[in-house]
Amino acid sequence: MDQLALLFVLLLGAVVSVPVGDRFGLPSPVLMTLLGIVLAVADFVPNVDVPPDLILPLVLPPLLYAAVRRTSWRQFAANKRPIFLLAVALVFVTTVCVAAVAHSVIPGLPVAAAVALGALVAPPDPVAATAVAGQLGLPRRLVSILEGEGLFNDVTAIVLYHVAIAAAVSGEFVPGEAALELVLSAVVAVAVGVGLGWGANRLLDLLGDATLQIGLTLLVPYAAYVLAEELHGSGVLAVLTCALFLAEYATDPDDVLTRLAGHAFWDIVDTLVTGVAFGLIGLELHNAIRTASGRWGEMLGWAGIIAAVVIVVRLGWLLPATWLTKRLHARRDYDEDIPLSWRETVIMWWSGMRGVASVALALAIPLETDAGEAFPDRDEIVFVAFGVIMATLVLQGLTLPWLVKRLGVRADTEREKAFERELAVRAAKAAKRRLREIEEVEELPEELSEQMLRRAFEIGVRISPEMGEEERREAHDARVRRLKRVRRIQGELLSAARHEVLAARSEAGADPEVVDRVLRQLDVRSLR
Repeated sequence: MDQLALLFVLLLGAVVSVPVGDRFGLPSPVLMTLLGIVLAVADFVPNVDVPPDLILPLVLPPLLYAAVRRTSWRQFAANKRPIFLLAVALVFVTTVCVAAVAHSVIPGLPVAAAVALGALVAPPDPVAATAVAGQLGLPRRLVSILEGEGLFNDVTAIVLYHVAIAAAVSGEFVPGEAALELVLSAVVAVAVGVGLGWGANRLLDLLGDATLQIGLTLLVPYAAYVLAEELHGSGVLAVLTCALFLAEYATDPDDVLTRLAGHAFWDIVDTLVTGVAFGLIGLELHNAIRTASGRWGEMLGWAGIIAAVVIVVRLGWLLPATWLTKRLHARRDYDEDIPLSWRETVIMWWSGMRGVASVALALAIPLETDAGEAFPDRDEIVFVAFGVIMATLVLQGLTLPWLVKRLGVRADTEREKAFERELAVRAAKAAKRRLREIEEVEELPEELSEQMLRRAFEIGVRISPEMGEEERREAHDARVRRLKRVRRIQGELLSAARHEVLAARSEAGADPEVVDRVLRQLDVRSLR
């Protein structure tokens, strides 16, 4: 098996793992990691030859962009306190605790190298957390916090990692310069993200065509990441800023086709890239195995200790942080997503799985220092990092569904339905207001006006049937049954038309481009 065949196996596994995971109640990223582990120990599978410094730029930008599409800037702003406590403060605390323990238990490990180890295992993986949380039907407030933590903690961890690596390589560390680097990295990243977001928004308006617009959205996160890194900024923060800007300002409510095609496209990208990324985590296990070099007992002991520190520190931080957030939340007027019980806090604790970023940072540790000497204890750091990743990702990922079921933590469906009804009412009222505005400038027949008024009401009822009165709901249900019958017959008519047009594609003298253009019109008509 060569590298190309291995990539195909990972892509196929990414597709198949989704229904398999749904069938057995297991997260698809964890299944892909297990597949990677199986492939890593198979003799006929080649070692993965991906430069470590390319893993983050290739994998993170599309995954971060896809994750941001499911949220909004307002949500981040409303939850800034719990996100800060997890994505920034907890990363610092975890880094310090891991560095202190690693420095004491691993003989001869320098402080800078220990800090690098702490930084690379500190951030929970955003993709693993959101993928797992989304499949388990957790309360939306928990998913929001996990998404926010996962999206922003890499920024803090990667900057800490680079500072520690620079200190280990050069042998010098200046706290003032490190703090300044952290601030400048964030400023540059935000500037790049906003600038590229603004430019991409303007370019999207100029392109017009849905295919070109979606293609541009695939390029933008890569451009944001690379440009920010070239300017010594945080590539992760630049992608997040750019994606949030586009989500806020580049949405045209009437561009239905682009929105539907964009959602489908990014769902595919998210599924494939996530599968390949977690498959690579399992495949890279051979690097950790090679570094053990007959010291399995000793190095597994170190990995177990550091994994325990990572898990315990998260719980020890979450308990007081959740209590503090609740106290502050009670004094606020606005709604903020926080865990409402100890059960939800436990689920948040057990959702702290490490993944793609930790693997990439571990493999990207330099081989030598500036003095030409071997990087101190690089093999030990890589092995311990992989031990922590496997312990959190596989152990926690496989047991999290059981824990959720055991504790009975479920989404608040009543709250979601209430918000859905509220949106339905707002949508119907907006349609009625627009109808009144049209009637002020156009003279509509009474029959047509009444018909349009019913249609405006039906807009809301179709979103949430419960908003209508019983009598109106019955009338609406009758119309829905009639509409379904009409759509069924219309669908069969359009199907016959599509078959005929598609058959013309293989006829002599037929222009395939014209056939595809007509077929596209029929497809769009079928969506209405």
